[in-house]
Amino acid sequence: MKIPHQELAEETLRAIIEEFISREGTDYGEREYSLEQKVQQVKNQLQRDEIIISYDPESQSCHLQTNVPITDN
Repeated sequence: MKIPHQELAEETLRAIIEEFISREGTDYGEREYSLEQKVQQVKNQLQRDEIIISYDPESQSCHLQTNVPITDN
């Protein structure tokens, strides 16, 4: 189930993003980014609709994932 990030409270959105960042590891290439920079990068991706927040009712957990548009073939 897709969760519109615009409808989440700022504190909730930040908690989801921070939890995601902490799962992703720490290898960001040659440059290190602060937590605030990483959070802003994820927010920017959400705003550009590059990634979405999904909720899995079975596991009762949220995930950030690449937004793959549905195409008709």
